[in-house]
Amino acid sequence: MNDANAADNPPVFTVLPLGNERVLLCQADGAPITDARAATDLIGEASFAGATVLAIAVQRLDASFFRLASGLAGEIAQKAANYRLRLAVVGDIQAQLQRSSALRDWVRECGEGRTVLFVADLDELARRLDAG
Repeated sequence: MNDANAADNPPVFTVLPLGNERVLLCQADGAPITDARAATDLIGEASFAGATVLAIAVQRLDASFFRLASGLAGEIAQKAANYRLRLAVVGDIQAQLQRSSALRDWVRECGEGRTVLFVADLDELARRLDAG
């Protein structure tokens, strides 16, 4: 990629250390993640960066992610797990939780594990990662 293209298309993610983890944070601005292909691209970036956690700002996730029947959430979570990445959804999802009992159940189940995390902000993500 040449420098002109790099200036026109700044990265939509940041790699940062949180505790003992390297986190690829998909920022709130940028194109929405509407399908598994976009998630696969981010997973590739995370792997290339040596990240162990893929953190995606809620604003970047297409609304279909929160409709579990679409399969997008499950597909992204499975792809992350296949590449041995933890997936963190960062931001407020209260409105989505109020609309879907299935989503509430899934978020609660995820909270019992370590693979998929739903956190309000990066401070909470850091605490959760430190806790194991």
